[in-house]
Amino acid sequence: MKESAYLSYDATGLAQCIKQKEVSAAEVFDAAVSRIENMNPEFNAVIRKRFKKAQQEMKALELENQPFAGVPMLLKDISQAVQGEGLSSGSKLLQHNRSSRDSNFTATLRAAGFLFLGHTNVPEFGLKNITETDWLGPARNPWHPDYSPGGSSGGAAASVASGMVPVAGGNDGGGSIRIPASFTSLVGLKPTRGRTPVGPGVGRQWQGAAVDFVLSRTVRDSAALLDVLQTLQPEAAFQTPLFTGSFLEDMEQSRTQKFRIAFSTKSPVGTPVSREAVLAVEKTAKWLAAQGHDVEEQQPEVDGRRLMENYYLMNCGEMAAELSALEKAMGRPLTHDDMEIVSWVLFEAGKQVTAAEFTSSLAAWDTAAARMAEFHATYDLYMTPATAFSAPKIGELAQSPEETRKLLQVSRLRKSEQQAMIYEMFEPSLTFSPFTQLANLTGQPAISLPVHLTKNGLPLGVQFIAPKGKENWLFRMARSLEQSELWVGMAGNPCFHNH
Repeated sequence: MKESAYLSYDATGLAQCIKQKEVSAAEVFDAAVSRIENMNPEFNAVIRKRFKKAQQEMKALELENQPFAGVPMLLKDISQAVQGEGLSSGSKLLQHNRSSRDSNFTATLRAAGFLFLGHTNVPEFGLKNITETDWLGPARNPWHPDYSPGGSSGGAAASVASGMVPVAGGNDGGGSIRIPASFTSLVGLKPTRGRTPVGPGVGRQWQGAAVDFVLSRTVRDSAALLDVLQTLQPEAAFQTPLFTGSFLEDMEQSRTQKFRIAFSTKSPVGTPVSREAVLAVEKTAKWLAAQGHDVEEQQPEVDGRRLMENYYLMNCGEMAAELSALEKAMGRPLTHDDMEIVSWVLFEAGKQVTAAEFTSSLAAWDTAAARMAEFHATYDLYMTPATAFSAPKIGELAQSPEETRKLLQVSRLRKSEQQAMIYEMFEPSLTFSPFTQLANLTGQPAISLPVHLTKNGLPLGVQFIAPKGKENWLFRMARSLEQSELWVGMAGNPCFHNH
């Protein structure tokens, strides 16, 4: 299969070609492997390859029964376990960790016929909106390698935006699918809490803030993948009713619906928003109004800064629990030399968080969810920039030596001072992406769509948030925009024009 042909198909298109025997699964596999080998040295998207095992697994494909039989994809190096393979969560502490079984998420994808070619680069423990570690090195943006593809699903975004694979697994605990999608001109859906498979044994991923899904180049791939992945999982902590019918079919048949849409370009935490992000939303709002949608500038009454404080408190508790368990397993205390500074600060601060404080922080999530439910009684969809700025340069958001020395004093601070330090530590990165966390804490579905290129030629997405369970509304909106003059997609991406 020629490289130009491989790049021209999305996952749905490749699956159709294989089923119709226009091309063999082996030819598609060879094209994907060749593309990864050629592109990965520049973009550092794939940190673990399993080509030989995937080639063996190809023999068990059932073209008639598996909707994506023979389609190659990559998985994220957090939670998306493959039996016998490494899963490090971007941490050198876990560099020798091996998975005892497929996660429920990867098992579902395997049953659909996907071939797993490896795992993608992530920041340590998925804690950042950029993908840069001392251990694995930075993932780079295919639109310009001096810039970040975002995080924490940055390697996944780089692999799709460079044409290595048509879709790649990601997960989103604070924007980790939507932020990279915005920075690399991809479709990035965070499904409703409880929509997609989790586990085994980790049904509360970040207390429900984190959801596994994929990054894709086309709306139909995201819709088709949600058809495959949606589930009612008995052991999961969170459930959402199954969507009856097909997201893919609904998207194609119901695009005439007119929505009531609120939009805002104001940062919920009071940080700056670039003129480019404002322009992306305003031109989209103008287009939507011209299509007959009821569009109004309005924002929900949610205390964004307080919500972020509660989000960071959850991060502290989760890191303290995870790393304390790792200490027990390793039989020794962990030190700051074992991990990156952000992980260390959250770990140390998390030791001071009480059960009462943790419970109260989660209650604040529920208050925000109630406010959003009230908001959606008036507005079907809520539109914001996906990110407040286009991608930062590699290293732009790294802590300086002086900042690191200050952060190392975290253990000596009072609890309130620790929490203030954490907010200050994250504020530079939060300035780039203040809009995404709301949907994680309320449990709502949200999507980033590629509708804008900045003056310097970098993508910047627009986000839509829908009521819980209404991914089909997001797909209808996304499909309409995909067929409009606003859609950017891979147009202008040098990786798709220099092959």
